[in-house]
Amino acid sequence: MSNEHPARAAARRSMDAVHQKNKDAWVANFADDAIIEDPIGSSPLDPEGRGHRGKDAIAAFWDKQIGPNRVLFNIERSYAAGPEIANVGTITVVMENGLVTLVEGVFTYRVNDAGKVSALRGYWELGQVKAFPPIRES
Repeated sequence: MSNEHPARAAARRSMDAVHQKNKDAWVANFADDAIIEDPIGSSPLDPEGRGHRGKDAIAAFWDKQIGPNRVLFNIERSYAAGPEIANVGTITVVMENGLVTLVEGVFTYRVNDAGKVSALRGYWELGQVKAFPPIRES
């Protein structure tokens, strides 16, 4: 039995599923009524700023934001408190067209009593995202 904080374990499962391109494992890691707010508030990813709630919406978030891209996590620091974890770091997204973006922020995971993610929230600023043109091979 692991002594790892339940929210840290859930965050690790989430990131591992993304690295493995395993949508089923990623969605299964969430509670049925979970919400994703990444980023929090209105953005091109969530124009109404209400988040993506429930497994159908979470699966759709995968299909639009994660599945088509290569997503890498560099977590520099992690803080656990109560049923939550706050990860500080950078997410690198390599898009289908080769464009690379770096998103620096704080990414929180809250878990329920069963250890399922009930809330995933991203604190980052759209205007601070760094974008790099695709690398062209000659």
